[in-house]
Amino acid sequence: MATAMGRSLNEKLDELPADRRERTPAEADRVHAEYLTLQQLRKAREMTQVQLAQVLNIRQPTIAQMEKRSDLMISTLRNYIEAMGGTLSLVVEFPDRPPVFLERLGDTEF
Repeated sequence: MATAMGRSLNEKLDELPADRRERTPAEADRVHAEYLTLQQLRKAREMTQVQLAQVLNIRQPTIAQMEKRSDLMISTLRNYIEAMGGTLSLVVEFPDRPPVFLERLGDTEF
């Protein structure tokens, strides 16, 4: 009985149906963009993770974890953005209606 050798990513991709293989690079780009979004915002504001952590009164590794997540609580995201001097706006869009801006969603104080 022969032992299975590891296969390359290209070999695995070659086994996928053509339509899925064509969608893979776009999906990878989308996932990559989501992963970098918070990090890119922070860097655009010329802040380090340490500086942001100091403003939020949390540890730097917590900032690193937040930047890797794609499912933050709205209040956490709002605090992150506000710590950089920004504001978070949430907009709901439907094809047959004008945009609706959600207010106070994610606020921790009322």
